[in-house]
Amino acid sequence: MGATLKHLAALVRGAVHGDGDIVVEAARPIGEAGSGSITFLENDRHARLLSECQAVAIVMPPALAARRHELLATSKQSIAVLEVVEPFSAFIAIVRHLHPPLPAAPPGVDARASIHPSAQFTADSWVGPFATVGAGSVLGARCRLHDRVTIGRNCHLGEDVELYPGVVLYDGTIIGNRVTVHANAVIGADGFGYRLQDGRHAKVPQFGYVDIGDDVEIGAGTTIDRGTFGATRIGVGTKIDNLVQIGHNCSLGRHNMIVSQVGIAGSCTTGDYVVIAGQVGIADHVHIGNGALLGARSGIHRDIGAGERILGAPGRPESEEKRILLSLEKLPELRRDVRLLMRKLGSA
Repeated sequence: MGATLKHLAALVRGAVHGDGDIVVEAARPIGEAGSGSITFLENDRHARLLSECQAVAIVMPPALAARRHELLATSKQSIAVLEVVEPFSAFIAIVRHLHPPLPAAPPGVDARASIHPSAQFTADSWVGPFATVGAGSVLGARCRLHDRVTIGRNCHLGEDVELYPGVVLYDGTIIGNRVTVHANAVIGADGFGYRLQDGRHAKVPQFGYVDIGDDVEIGAGTTIDRGTFGATRIGVGTKIDNLVQIGHNCSLGRHNMIVSQVGIAGSCTTGDYVVIAGQVGIADHVHIGNGALLGARSGIHRDIGAGERILGAPGRPESEEKRILLSLEKLPELRRDVRLLMRKLGSA
């Protein structure tokens, strides 16, 4: 689906510098943009790629558009500029216009799905092939269950929930409005609770459930365990990446960002707007305060105060850990200097 550059400018409320009548056939990142494509540039970071860029147009912010002649001086072809205040948002709108998604399946229940007679759902929902909905479960308006989704008994889903293929919700799971759960995530499995009795690990029964707030997104392959007696809770607006493990009885605050391969042990709590980077490990019964940032691969074994920035394993304040890392880089040089001093002292 092609469009002229001036048509795209009207779509994103931008200004054209160059030929507005050129036809744009595709939208691609700057390193992949070929003939007939439009791309975007937010800052100088990738400006070096312009010399080899084959795009016919590029979306830029005003600061870069003012320097367009300088930036495009090494380009091998003429490239028009579409000036907008927010290039990334504008480019998303252009991508959606030029590459519209495939139409969603119409509401209804696939003949191969299995829905218990006591389950409730609205006529504007869609249930895909081999999906299963257990007894007593309730689905809000406009829910979409892709193939092989399994919803246990007495679950409650809000409106506009989308569960991708292979998602499993154990009994009693509560999902808020506008929640997206990606493929093969498991919500509500038993927590990892055992007590040593008579020389054996005896399982602690898990009677609780998981409660997911509104506007949460959960990545593929992520697992969130049910509480032992009460709820494991995920706060409103929290975004969880792929392959994250959240243990039983945890309570995460609002608008957290949790990156891939994070492991959070049982009974941990977080405040609001916490950022947990990739491969962070958090010990049980730890609290992370509002606005804290845990750097990638940090090991957290103590409570973290509001606004703290933590790096390393064990986790230390960011400034302290950076000093340690810089010192470690100088160890070979320091070792050499010590050897030289020892030789001099030995010969004195």
